[in-house]
Amino acid sequence: MATMTTTPEAVQTKTPITLTEPATVKVREIMATQDPLPAGLRIGVVGGGCSGFQYSMSFENQSGMMDKVFSFDGLKVFVDATSLMYLNGCVVDYVETLEAAGFKFENPNTKSTCGCGSSFSV
Repeated sequence: MATMTTTPEAVQTKTPITLTEPATVKVREIMATQDPLPAGLRIGVVGGGCSGFQYSMSFENQSGMMDKVFSFDGLKVFVDATSLMYLNGCVVDYVETLEAAGFKFENPNTKSTCGCGSSFSV
């Protein structure tokens, strides 16, 4: 097992955040439609929403100075240091049901969530 380093481009192997296989497959599927092809996925926490914080996901072309970079089956995931505090232990999954499809965050750090499921408080 490799150890975590502070180098922005160093790819981490022991991760405080987990992307499930269905989530990784869906991200790759969506990434393949982008032109130019992004370097990876950014997952973060931003202020706002009904409960104070909300999750964010976007494509990135490179990591930032304060990012930790993780790899899930070759997919690079960038997380800034501040968001990582709120996402430690979080599992990101992709779920498809008859009613809806989307990414689901299972975060052990949340004290409460709102009805929409994309906003939380700590």
